[in-house]
Amino acid sequence: MTEDRVHPGESHNDRLGARLNWLRAGVLGANDGIVSVAGLVVGVAGATADRAPIFTAGLAGLVAGAVSMALGEYLSVSSQRDTELAALAQEKRELREYPEDELAELTAIYQAKGLSLSTARTVANELTAHDPLAAHLDAELGIDPAQLISPWHAAAASAVSFLLGALLPLVAILLPPPGWRVPITVVAVLIALALTGAVSARLSGANSRRVLLRVIIGGACVLAVTYGIGHLFGTALG
Repeated sequence: MTEDRVHPGESHNDRLGARLNWLRAGVLGANDGIVSVAGLVVGVAGATADRAPIFTAGLAGLVAGAVSMALGEYLSVSSQRDTELAALAQEKRELREYPEDELAELTAIYQAKGLSLSTARTVANELTAHDPLAAHLDAELGIDPAQLISPWHAAAASAVSFLLGALLPLVAILLPPPGWRVPITVVAVLIALALTGAVSARLSGANSRRVLLRVIIGGACVLAVTYGIGHLFGTALG
């Protein structure tokens, strides 16, 4: 019974799930970088054909977006990690001060999952003998102390994924001649959004066609609106 409880396949699946979550977050971060910076540089390109202001706006958007993503992810993961560490410390204290009560609680958890009282007691005793803290963290809180997310790693991953996505529209609009900048950028951005949408749909198991239509139409609308605003106000103020 203990072997069933700590089956190695579960640990493998947990690690695979964690990697998929990181990959999904990276795809979404890249998608944000593509849309944010594309909208910015296309808007500026609607107002002026000069490369310098387009580059300056795109670079500023790239840096500001990456910093914002990293800071937001750091704060979010730090809050989650603090909560998990507090729960871990409390569980350690309860195991030290009330071991019998904690054993009874663990038994009740497995009994509530459908095991008989005798089987639940056996499972609780064997898991407690092996690693009481891990047994309680898993059964009560769903926490694995070995897999607590680092806020620094999460912040770096968010920043990098945003930067990689943001570089595409910035490069796409700077390299072509003035007359081709916006069309080439629009095509490159929509292709990139289609790719990130396809990966996101595959990772989440969503309907690929629906996701692709949503990201492509949404991206096209963002580019059309920002270009129109840049052209309108750039001409009016110029």
